[in-house]
Amino acid sequence: MMKGRTLFFKSPLHHRSHLSDAASTASSAAAAGGFPSSHRLYQVWRGRNRFLCGGRLIFGPDASSIVLTLALIMTPLALFLGFVSFRLADLIGKPLGLAVPVTAIVVGVFDVVVLVLTSGRDPGIIPRNVRPPDPEEFAAAADSSASPAAAASTAGLRTSWSLPPTRDVYVNGMVVKVKYCHTCMLYRPPRCSHCSVCNNCVERFDHHCPWVGQCIGKRNYRFFFMFISSTTFLCLYVFGFCWVNLLLITRQYNCSLARAAAESPVSGFLIAYTFVTAWFVGGLTAFHSYLVCTNQTTYENFRYRYDGGKANPFNRGAANNVAEIFLAPIPPPRSDFRARVSMSDPDAVALYYSLGPLASESRISFYTRGSLSFDMAKASFDLDYSSSAGNNNNKRTSVASSDFGDIVYGYGHGGMDHHRCSTTQPRHSIFGGGGGGAGRESRKVEDEVDAVTVELGTAMHGREFEGV
Repeated sequence: MMKGRTLFFKSPLHHRSHLSDAASTASSAAAAGGFPSSHRLYQVWRGRNRFLCGGRLIFGPDASSIVLTLALIMTPLALFLGFVSFRLADLIGKPLGLAVPVTAIVVGVFDVVVLVLTSGRDPGIIPRNVRPPDPEEFAAAADSSASPAAAASTAGLRTSWSLPPTRDVYVNGMVVKVKYCHTCMLYRPPRCSHCSVCNNCVERFDHHCPWVGQCIGKRNYRFFFMFISSTTFLCLYVFGFCWVNLLLITRQYNCSLARAAAESPVSGFLIAYTFVTAWFVGGLTAFHSYLVCTNQTTYENFRYRYDGGKANPFNRGAANNVAEIFLAPIPPPRSDFRARVSMSDPDAVALYYSLGPLASESRISFYTRGSLSFDMAKASFDLDYSSSAGNNNNKRTSVASSDFGDIVYGYGHGGMDHHRCSTTQPRHSIFGGGGGGAGRESRKVEDEVDAVTVELGTAMHGREFEGV
């Protein structure tokens, strides 16, 4: 995304009408091409997530790492059950001996269940906006909720119709800065961050865990903690009882520990394996136990350094912090991925049904964006636009000359290889493959939508930029 100053163009053709035109074009094209007029949200979602069971399970793009994680857990557990636990149960005798394999099985099953709940659950994804926040709504919200210093700075920003990169909000009487996300076109709530792996804004973002292939956020953090703590317990359990097995062998056969390890080599292997693994998952469990007691996330701990004397606005005391993580009800998901989105809805067209070149993140069209950002480092000329904040002074903002044709004509006339762009599909494409009859139908739909883009761009070029 190009960085720079943000402009808001208020044209006689309201952007809502542009969305309606695009919606009617897309729906008529879909009807002509035989495509369904509505789809499930997970089928057209713009993040990099993977969905199973009709959108009921949501994973990260690296969900295949779960296979490795399961292998690292279940393989030593199977070895322990097959070669150590039942033999140890015979040496200990009934009824206590049977508790050894039963406990291992119960903890192992629990470990797998919380792993699936961590990896296959919506971590707290925040839905994207169709367009950036309305500057007028932002100005009203700034007057009512922001700090006095932020309200004063916002008053100057209203005249330029731009959105500041950060806002100040109060959390427990302390000022916390929230950032604007250009990808999701929203001001992130406190403790929210955009995950570059999943390409989603996640509420109370902790980190993206490659071992579970999912973001760790507000809705799955407790399951993540249960997963690492149960894995730590399982490692220590296997480690301890493998030592017990070797000691009982030495007592039974009156031999040395080395001879006992030769008699049960699996016990020796599991002792070494669980010793190394326990250091890793045990250290991770200890670190997150500290984070829970102080009400921090991994992201906040490394970025804000509350331990260095900076006050943590979310810390409510150890007992309340623990209760917040483990006893508070889990909020419902903000996005219903099984909900239907229709091609007759202008907002759905703008957010989900952009085809071909329109699906590119680098392409900006007038009916899918309410703001435009430009790279100020290039050779530029000036655009005039009028402020509506109470004065009649014309504001001038520098715009890169090489970008202007891309903005007005949607990259269709800017020298870009149009054939290469027209064959690019969204990640969750629902319009068939790129070859054969399906590919020709898809390109036909793309050409029709591109025609709408060029027409809208030409209209806005003639009506809004006459002063350039």
